[in-house]
Amino acid sequence: MAPQYAPSLRSRLPLVAFLLETIFILLFVFFVKIEQFEQIDRESDSKPFISSYAEFQDIHVMLFMGFGFLATFLVRYGFSGSGFNVLLAAMAVQWAVLMNGFLLAQRNHRGKFNISMKSVIEAELCAASALIAMGAVHGKTNPVQLLLMALVEVTGFVVNQWILRTLLRVRKADAVYCIMLLHIFGALFGVMVSWVLYREGVEPVHEKEKTDRKTGLFAMFGTLFLWMFWPSFNSALVNPRMGRGMKLTVIYGTYLSLAVSVVMAISVSVLSSSKGKMNMVHIQSSALSGGVAIGVAMTAVHTPWVAMTIGFCASLISALGFRYMKNHMLFAFECHDTCGVLNVHAIPGILGWFAHLFLRLTNNEGIIAVQFAVHHICVLLITVCVSVVMGVVTED
Repeated sequence: MAPQYAPSLRSRLPLVAFLLETIFILLFVFFVKIEQFEQIDRESDSKPFISSYAEFQDIHVMLFMGFGFLATFLVRYGFSGSGFNVLLAAMAVQWAVLMNGFLLAQRNHRGKFNISMKSVIEAELCAASALIAMGAVHGKTNPVQLLLMALVEVTGFVVNQWILRTLLRVRKADAVYCIMLLHIFGALFGVMVSWVLYREGVEPVHEKEKTDRKTGLFAMFGTLFLWMFWPSFNSALVNPRMGRGMKLTVIYGTYLSLAVSVVMAISVSVLSSSKGKMNMVHIQSSALSGGVAIGVAMTAVHTPWVAMTIGFCASLISALGFRYMKNHMLFAFECHDTCGVLNVHAIPGILGWFAHLFLRLTNNEGIIAVQFAVHHICVLLITVCVSVVMGVVTED
């Protein structure tokens, strides 16, 4: 018989869920309205909407099917992992729509803001950051804790965007780059929560962390969903006004980076195995690291070989981190990162940040280059500080 929830949790989860949904509904009543458009008569006018809706569908599949299946890799946490993923994603998207509207959107004279396809996509990207953070505490928290953690994480991520846009005066052209820092923010947030939750006696390979063929197969399905739709994830908010063909450049670069990541992940997995076999746990995550890195650097990457080089380096570092770094993190920092989000999202994200900085500096000279470097460094430092502080505060 499967273990039952404790009576206290059985009474808390419905109460918390009903209370949060009631609050969200009331906030939507008073502050949110649907964006209105005139009737579309020409087929050409509908193309932008159709394109954005297709990207929304791709990201939607990534959140609920990609991350959902990927969360099933643990034998004793498969059903819970996928179920909690759906719960968190659904709640985080609603809260992200509200937070983005309150802090980042323009309001009308009645104090309301519009919900549009773009705002929903931005909300789903915020929810993705919360799901990344969930990976660090996978199997160590109950759904009530995860709900509250997701709300705090989304709040911190949106507040970080507000700080960058108001304090550093980030331009709209660079706003996409700042949003793509969601990988770094979510991973560091989750790692800090995991560090606070650390308990004595946690072993490098715990009995509950076992995987088998069935859970590994379902987790691989999640990886494939994420891998296939990652180009849409990176390019969804790229405005065509940023440059002719910029959106296609991001799509091509993301695909090439992901392709190289798969090859490198498998190669390093086989090379580092004593039996010369593939470790699917390594491949399931390291194969995505190229998409993470190129997502942060995408606005500065304009040639295929640069995108492929970024994917090569990101996958190499991620696979080696999975093989050697995870256990050392437990011993050195008393931090148990269940899904290895530090190796999949944080380190490749920082690598992409360095690539973005280097590529932009090569195109600028003198004072402009110095100003950009200082601005670029401040963006990362603020993001890291906010995520670390919010992660520690979450469990305190």
